[in-house]
Amino acid sequence: MTSAAFSTAEIAVVGGGIASTAAVLRLRRTGHSPLWIAPAQKEGNLSGEHLSPAARPMLEEIDAAGLLGAAYHRPEQSVFSAWGSDQLAERSGIVHLEGPGTVLERAAFERDLRALAVASGAGPVEAQLIGLDRNGDGWVLEVDDGDRLGRCGARFVLDGSGRAAVVAGIQAPDHAARFRADKLVALCAVLSQEKNAGVEPTRATLLETVPEGWWYATLLADGRLVLNFYTDPDLLPLEVTRHADVFRAMLERTNYVGRWLRDAEFNLDAPPELASAGTTWLAPATGEGWAAIGDAAAAFDPLSSHGMTTALWTGIKGADAAVARLGGDAEPLTEYAEKVGQGVQEFLQSRAALYAEERRFSTSPFWIRRTGNCDAQS
Repeated sequence: MTSAAFSTAEIAVVGGGIASTAAVLRLRRTGHSPLWIAPAQKEGNLSGEHLSPAARPMLEEIDAAGLLGAAYHRPEQSVFSAWGSDQLAERSGIVHLEGPGTVLERAAFERDLRALAVASGAGPVEAQLIGLDRNGDGWVLEVDDGDRLGRCGARFVLDGSGRAAVVAGIQAPDHAARFRADKLVALCAVLSQEKNAGVEPTRATLLETVPEGWWYATLLADGRLVLNFYTDPDLLPLEVTRHADVFRAMLERTNYVGRWLRDAEFNLDAPPELASAGTTWLAPATGEGWAAIGDAAAAFDPLSSHGMTTALWTGIKGADAAVARLGGDAEPLTEYAEKVGQGVQEFLQSRAALYAEERRFSTSPFWIRRTGNCDAQS
């Protein structure tokens, strides 16, 4: 494998997700040319399709709100919930001052957001960050694009590398700690309806709790159905990610989700995939010459419905703080770290209150863990 020099910039943005792409768009819109180190996009489904209405103003800040008008997204007008009760309750999107939320075809949304950044003049270096070192008042970043190793230079690094938080892990293990509130995981599947089915499925989102966790199901604009189950790793049935029948058996124990799938003739043809979904955060989320954004800064339980909103906010505000810091003003960076920490604490409080609403399963381990001591452990 050969070695080569790539390029240098005032600010390097690491990662190809929503937070990193938002940061790149913000920097481009404000006249900056960041070095963008992002792995090539992968094909496939992505969980987390609900976009809160609070995200729309942030998308407008980076001229990306128009992406929500694509035909493969739909407004989320109705959410049905069996949470804390055997009865199904409906919540309308009309109650939001910002308008309804959006059910995203998330892979398409991330693809379009990335294309918007590229169209703005940001050409990503499709590589993985494998190391970085201090070089005076800047950084030397080591990257691997699969064919060759390279070195890049930057004065400030925005770390959107996800829960791995690569920059903090390498440069600040003694000054920034990763905290975890739970070990939540998600079983994720995307289902298609039987051909010639005689039922048009409801364009809605459904939440339902069970003793071992909770279900999330939503209809995408193209008629496919996203199905997620959230629980703890030790509560997962054996072989659930290897055999679809195990997942089907779990559905049979629901009151509403399984019925929706059966009545609308959705097919579960393959076992679900497993993904991390726990609440974790970095404290502090900034250091000398770097700041964490997106899941590297804070990743929340999907119950919050603010994962993508948080990614957009941290990407935009992290970019603004980086520019200010390079201009000699450290205050925005300090404020950014404080607001990330404040957001985490506010979420933990609301999370405890939401889980406490479900009292039917008070003796089940999943619910005990979330309604008892919520103090995080590093």
